[in-house]
Amino acid sequence: MNRKDLQTLSGIRLKEAKALFDLGLYSGSYYLAGYAVECALKACIAKKTGRYDFPDPALVKNLFVHGPKELLAKANLSQLRAEDAKADLAFRTNWDIVERWSPESRYTIPSREEADLLVTAVASARHGVISWIKQHW
Repeated sequence: MNRKDLQTLSGIRLKEAKALFDLGLYSGSYYLAGYAVECALKACIAKKTGRYDFPDPALVKNLFVHGPKELLAKANLSQLRAEDAKADLAFRTNWDIVERWSPESRYTIPSREEADLLVTAVASARHGVISWIKQHW
């Protein structure tokens, strides 16, 4: 799996999340919207790996996390996100929504409203989390 694969997967998972939402399948929609963010952040991390470099074992060992907050830190984007969130309230709100997602959400049954909030927070063209991440991958 490389950076381009992760970028592509992020887009696919977001399209799947939207399609499931439109079909009224909110649990899958919610889970896949968060997974789209996970793939996008992992693409940011992959960008830091040199083509022929052997990765630092400590870094690689600690990359197998799934939460948006942890991945944001691994991508060294936490400070930049905080700065951008101060300047854009809608963006900050969207990140707050995304940070509530976890891989364990696949075992939950979110409401239509919860799924809508997450999909919108991830997909919004102007203040969305994926749009922001794309600037850094």
